[in-house]
Amino acid sequence: MTDPTSRRTLTRRDVLKDSSRLSASAVLATGSVPFVHPFKREEEIRVAVVGCGGRGSGAATNAVSVKRGPVKLVAMADVFEDRMKTSYDALSKRFGDRVDVPKERRFIGFDGYRKAMDCLKPGDVVILATPPAFRWVHFSYAIEKGLHVFMEKPVSVDGPTSKRMFALAEESKKKGIKVGVGLMSRHSRAMQELVKRVQDGELGEIISQNGYRMQGPVATFRSKPKPDGISDLEFQIRRFHGFLWASGGAFNDFFIHIIDQLAWMKGALPVKAQGHGGRHYRISGEGVPYVDQNFDAYAVEYTYPDGTKMMFSGRNQPGCETRFYSHMHGTKGSAVASANSDCGLPSTIHDGHSLSRGSRRWTSKVADDEKNPYQNEWEDLIAAIRDDTPFNEAKYGIEASLMCNMGRMAAHTGREVTYEQILASEHEFAPGVAGLTLDSDSPLMPNDEGLYPVPQPGFVTDREY
Repeated sequence: MTDPTSRRTLTRRDVLKDSSRLSASAVLATGSVPFVHPFKREEEIRVAVVGCGGRGSGAATNAVSVKRGPVKLVAMADVFEDRMKTSYDALSKRFGDRVDVPKERRFIGFDGYRKAMDCLKPGDVVILATPPAFRWVHFSYAIEKGLHVFMEKPVSVDGPTSKRMFALAEESKKKGIKVGVGLMSRHSRAMQELVKRVQDGELGEIISQNGYRMQGPVATFRSKPKPDGISDLEFQIRRFHGFLWASGGAFNDFFIHIIDQLAWMKGALPVKAQGHGGRHYRISGEGVPYVDQNFDAYAVEYTYPDGTKMMFSGRNQPGCETRFYSHMHGTKGSAVASANSDCGLPSTIHDGHSLSRGSRRWTSKVADDEKNPYQNEWEDLIAAIRDDTPFNEAKYGIEASLMCNMGRMAAHTGREVTYEQILASEHEFAPGVAGLTLDSDSPLMPNDEGLYPVPQPGFVTDREY
C-alpha cells in the first residue's frame, strides 16, 4: 500500500460517505420492497437455504430446531447437484416433515438462489451460505423479496464488495429486515457475560490481546492442480478456501471468529494492521505443487485507535504445536475469551496475567440448553422475527470481514494497511460474479503451467496478486 503519510488521511466517515453513494437503489435494481411483518407464535416460518455445503446444512439444522417454531425448510439451491443431494438426504432423514423440499423446489445452477427465494413470502427467512464472493448478490435479492436473512461469514472479501454490503445493510435496516450473521461467538452466553464484565471495568483498561488459530491443514486449505474434466470455476468454488476471490482465503474463513471476538471485547475496530507470512510447504509428498493462493502461516499486529495492540497468529501446517484460543490483558487483570476453538467454554477472568487455573476469579456458567452458540444465534434471530424487535448484525459482520481483509492484505503485500485503505481499495477480486454461469471462465485463471497467481510481499504492494 502507499505510505499513508504521503497523502491526505482518508477518514472512515469519508469512505462510508462514498459508499453510501453506491446507493442501495443502484445495487437493488428493484421496485418497492414488500412489507415485512412479525410472525405470531403459532405461525409457520418458512426457510430456504442457498448453498448446501457444511455450513448451509448446519444452519438449516439449527433453523428447524428452534424452540419457538414451527420453522420448516421448503427450498434449497446449490450450484452442484451432489452437494444438494447429500444435504437434502441428511436433513430429510433427520427432521422428517420439518423438511418439505420436493424435487421441484431443489434448484441447481447459479440462478438457483432466485428460484429458491421465489418460493418464500415476505417475512420468511433465507440462509445465504455460499462462498462469500456471492454474498452481496444474494443479499440484494433477499432485500428485494422482503426476506429476513441469515448469512454465513465472511460477508465480503475486498473493498468494493464491502462498500456494496454496507449500502445493502442500511437498506435492510430501513425495511425492517432482520439479519443474522454467522459470527456465533457473539451468541456465546459466556462471552456475552464476559463482554459485560469488561465493559463494567473488571479488567480495567484493555492493554493487549492475543488470538491464535494454529493448526494443521483443514478443509480445502490446500489444493493440488485441477483435475481434468472440470472447469477452473467449478474447481475453485468446490475448493473455495484456497482462492481469494471466492472466500478471502483461509485468513478470512478460518480466522475471522477470533479476530472478531477480540475487537468486540475491546469495543473498538483496529485502525491499521501490519503483518507477514509465507508459503513454506508448497509441494505435496508426491512432488505435485499446491496451487491455492494461501500462505501457510500468518502473523498480524492490529492497532486500535488508542494505540493498543491485538496480536493474531494463524497457521495451517502439519506437525506443529496447536494453539486455538484467545485472551486479553488489562490494568486490573486478564481474561480468556475462548478457552479452545472459536468459542470454547469456559470464559474466565484472572488476577494477574498468568492465566492459570489458580488465578481465576470468575468462571462462566452456562445453562446446558444454551451452550451451543450456533443454536443460540438462531434462537435469537427467530425470537426477533416473532417479537419484531431490532436485530440486524450486517454492519458488524462487514466490519469483521474488513478487519480480516486488512490483516490479510498487510501480510500479502508486506505493507501497513489502514482500515480506510482496505475499504477504499479498488481491487475487486471478482467484478463479474453476478453474471457467472456454469460455462463461464473463473475470475482467476491459471497460467500455462496450471498455476494461479499468488501474493508476493514487497514485489506486488498495491494489490494482493
